[in-house]
Amino acid sequence: MVVTPLPFTLRQLQYLLALAETRNFHRAAELCSVVQPSLSSQVAAMEAALGVRVFERGRGGVRVTQAGEAVLEQARLVLREAESLTREAARFKDPLSGPLRLGLIPTVASYFLPRLVPQLRAAFPKLQPQWTEERTSVLVRALQDGRMDGAILAQEADLEDLELAPLGRDPFLLALPRNHRLAKKRGPVSLAELEGERILLLDEGHCLRTQAIAACRDAKVEELGYRATSLPTLLQMVAGGAGITLVPELAAATESARADVVTRPFRKPAPFRTLVLAWHRGSRLAPTLVRIAEAAAFA
Repeated sequence: MVVTPLPFTLRQLQYLLALAETRNFHRAAELCSVVQPSLSSQVAAMEAALGVRVFERGRGGVRVTQAGEAVLEQARLVLREAESLTREAARFKDPLSGPLRLGLIPTVASYFLPRLVPQLRAAFPKLQPQWTEERTSVLVRALQDGRMDGAILAQEADLEDLELAPLGRDPFLLALPRNHRLAKKRGPVSLAELEGERILLLDEGHCLRTQAIAACRDAKVEELGYRATSLPTLLQMVAGGAGITLVPELAAATESARADVVTRPFRKPAPFRTLVLAWHRGSRLAPTLVRIAEAAAFA
């Protein structure tokens, strides 16, 4: 096989992407820790080697050409694979060391991370988790595209064909205003007791919304038109007497302290969600992620 030298370097690809991001030669040079003339000459050399104009320069700044959009898309893919190669090589030396790109859904992030971070640090001191908080659909796409190594999600959501390792069951509690008739009730609440109640839910796109609807399917409740963008906002609305809602037990203590609400457990079989660590099917990181899931699991 004849190996033909490539007309560009990975560093030149980084220069292109930095310029595309900043649309300014000076800021791009700062981002790449080089002097501006060096970056400018390397970008020009790259364009000459490819035989296309990636950027248009003018008084209004830097603009990406139509050909440039196609080049930049491929540049991102090449650099992503190059970074993956570097990570894979490092993991052969120690699979549980170095950076690991992990995601969490918003209804887990601020409640589970304070417990999880020290657990992982104690179990895998060389591991460097890089956490990203996003909605389920965004994280699933990032896992499928290789932009994320793993993500903590609710198993009941649409996770397509991702591989999963269980972390634990997170029961739902009923959140009520303090003056609500059920707030003074002793013992668990049945779903039948919610008949006629007004329920507040999160906005579209939050998997917790779908799970709450499924949990209350047999309860004759009225969904209010207002939809909160976050769990803290949802609980503040409940505290103000706008309605009731369901809150994961994982978040209940934190949010009950912030908002003046009462939480009550449900009568068995109580509704719940199952938290899992998910990753792209066939990922070479699967054994590593299984070990992380075992260390992060809760009752």
